[in-house]
Amino acid sequence: MKKIDDLSFEDLERSIVKMEEPKFKAKQIFDWVHSKTVDDFDSMTNISKKTREFLNKNFEFTNASIKLKLESKLDETKKYVIMFEDGNVVESVFLKYKFGNTMCVSSEIGCKMGCVFCASTKGGCIRGLTPAEMLKQIYLIQKDIGEKISNIVIMGSGEPLDNYDNVLKFIRLINDKRGQNVSMRKITISTCGIVPKIYNLADEGIPITLAVSLHAPSQEKREQIIPVAKKYKLVELFKACDYYVAKTGRRLTFEYIMIKGFNDGHEDAIMLSELLKNKLANVNLIPCNSVKESGIRPSEAADIERFKKTMSDKGINTTVRRKLGSDINAACGQLRNNFLKK
Repeated sequence: MKKIDDLSFEDLERSIVKMEEPKFKAKQIFDWVHSKTVDDFDSMTNISKKTREFLNKNFEFTNASIKLKLESKLDETKKYVIMFEDGNVVESVFLKYKFGNTMCVSSEIGCKMGCVFCASTKGGCIRGLTPAEMLKQIYLIQKDIGEKISNIVIMGSGEPLDNYDNVLKFIRLINDKRGQNVSMRKITISTCGIVPKIYNLADEGIPITLAVSLHAPSQEKREQIIPVAKKYKLVELFKACDYYVAKTGRRLTFEYIMIKGFNDGHEDAIMLSELLKNKLANVNLIPCNSVKESGIRPSEAADIERFKKTMSDKGINTTVRRKLGSDINAACGQLRNNFLKK
């Protein structure tokens, strides 16, 4: 059976018309599914019994549940393990900022990119998530915390551009004014650099933020920590980024994970500032988490500050990401891995 929470409003409307019901019922049903976020048809009290019977026979909801929740004692970060109907799990994170409630959403079960600093990729990629499975992460956590999510970062497990069609459909569903109505400008996609899909995304005409996982100032160093860099060279990646900016007018974010003794020196900062000179971009320095599987260690705070100062002195807008939830398996994929081991 079709998953009703995977349908766009237009697809739902077509289904309603096929069953010879008035079009306005599509709006009512969409409201129940994506605004009130119910997960059964019998809760739709303003829908006729006949229509509910039809829905029960022809559609079903995506089934998901919270299996584990960790709450940070250091800040208001909450981390969740969410299980889907096939028994696979992902992790999702709730982050409290002054500018609003933020959700870090997973787009795949695992990841095949192989980045050495990321725990998500250690078991490979099992499959991409459906749009409804991405929505479920938000709907479940909103119910758990009793608050609305205003910002979404697709930076959890998985490479979003590797699950391109489903991620785009998820974004359009969460943005729909008849549902959660999350502004496109408050949605960020993070990619480690799938060049053809960056061109596709630029042509979509949606004003989201694109964050590119750069993490090294040279092709040679980038290949050592991001295997996909061997396929999509730095020069090709920057051509795609320039196209994205020209097409959308949107400022890019370049993410740069700080790894002790590898990419955090003065020469690295100079190379990076030269690479990004005259680009419409910010740099977000990320103190890395220690991941047992990789053996990498985070840079010292003093080295991060020196790196930031060098970049700023060169005219590059640079920030340091505030470290949240470090006491609750903060590294991407770490909580899921620990859950699976147990």
